[in-house]
Amino acid sequence: MKKFMQEFKNFALRGNVMDMAVGIIIGGAFSGIVTSLTDNFINPVLNFITGQTSYTANDILGFASSFASAVVNFIIMAFILFCMMKALNKAASLGKKVEETAPTTKICPYCKSEIPLDATRCAHCTSEV
Repeated sequence: MKKFMQEFKNFALRGNVMDMAVGIIIGGAFSGIVTSLTDNFINPVLNFITGQTSYTANDILGFASSFASAVVNFIIMAFILFCMMKALNKAASLGKKVEETAPTTKICPYCKSEIPLDATRCAHCTSEV
């Protein structure tokens, strides 16, 4: 059972699965903006041009308010999703060890210049190190 849970964790937290989930959620939230744009701007303009209805200033302000509300909802959703992904990435990196790289250079004790680790003489001051 423990191996099964580890395999599921590796699958679920893989980068491409998480990216796909984020894309689906953001796409769903963005569809609200597109729907609001269509319902609150494009359709009323087409109805006005064809003479089917007339709009008052309050109607236009209501359309703009509805569209602004959809944009704010999208921004809030994106921000919450960003915070969740940041927390998940932080949690996933907690168990990983940071690999330390071995130094490839050293400092000459005489002239304080940087020289290769396996050098026997300093290239700058020619002293033996």
